[in-house]
Amino acid sequence: MTTVLTLAVLALVAIAIWQMTKIFELSQLKSEHAQIANDEDNKNNGYLLFAFMVFTYLITIFCFWKYSKFFLPDASSAHGEEYDYLMLVSFVIIFIVQFITQALLHYFGYKYRGKKGNKALFYADNDRLEFIWTIIPVIVLAGLILWGLYTWTTIMDVNDEDDPLIVELYAQQFNWTARYGGNDNVLGQANVRMIDIDRANVLGLDEGDSYATDDVIVKELHLPVGRKVNFKMRSQDVLHSAYMPHFRAQMNCVPGMTTEFSFTPIKTTEQIRQDPDVIDKVKRTNAIRAERAAKGEDNSDPWEYDYILLCNKICGRSHYNMQMKIIVETQEEYEAWIASQQTFGQTMAASE
Repeated sequence: MTTVLTLAVLALVAIAIWQMTKIFELSQLKSEHAQIANDEDNKNNGYLLFAFMVFTYLITIFCFWKYSKFFLPDASSAHGEEYDYLMLVSFVIIFIVQFITQALLHYFGYKYRGKKGNKALFYADNDRLEFIWTIIPVIVLAGLILWGLYTWTTIMDVNDEDDPLIVELYAQQFNWTARYGGNDNVLGQANVRMIDIDRANVLGLDEGDSYATDDVIVKELHLPVGRKVNFKMRSQDVLHSAYMPHFRAQMNCVPGMTTEFSFTPIKTTEQIRQDPDVIDKVKRTNAIRAERAAKGEDNSDPWEYDYILLCNKICGRSHYNMQMKIIVETQEEYEAWIASQQTFGQTMAASE
């Protein structure tokens, strides 16, 4: 309510200032009120164009300087470095083109402003100029597109080489569930029509499928570092998107079909926590939370940096809360963790 009242007051103040400006203009009897811009108006607008250009450049530089601390750390997956490099090259090209085109736009807007007695010189066409400004963007964009397609094809090469770990990510409003293939590393058959909440069959696994017996269903995703992981993704209700930003991975979870994504984690959770940028981020965040704790506010416990799985599609009113913790650990730690989990067969036996 306070925010609404503040915005209302600011709006009223802005209206009052605008009305006072109009009154001041009307009170200047000697001023001209022609509806056609004169040379002085054009000159002032030219200066304003330059001022706006400078403002745009300065605000861009300020944002990168001020808010770059919120960027993600270096990628924690094998394919992430190439993905980030492609993104960097794209942004460099965009900013170079933006800098040149905006500078020319504002410069010509000032240089060729309206002047009394001047007439515009019009060219019906200029084949050489049109060829230049057409062929250069075509070559640059074609290069980026081909590079992007090659990178995407490489990333999406989901295969069974190198003994990948098979994991299913099951999405539903508004939570995630992970399923591992167990000792045989093969996921049992499943269908939403076989979901039986009373018997704790929350993912609709086929109880008659022998491959499903040793499957492990959990609410926290554990991944061994250095081992390829093939993800199979399903959705129970609406369109979701499995987004793992630290691993530069994202794939839609579509009702009625299984989608796939694959990557290899290269940094454990403990290793990413030792990253200088991450240490600084945690320090800043916990300083804010300490202030909140001193005031007795909620959500003020000290924060520890973790990998996280998010939903990147607006899937409903609690979409913001749809997330799962990801722990990347050594192969030995992973094997000890998976051995301590209850299998689907054991869960079904306990529910009888």
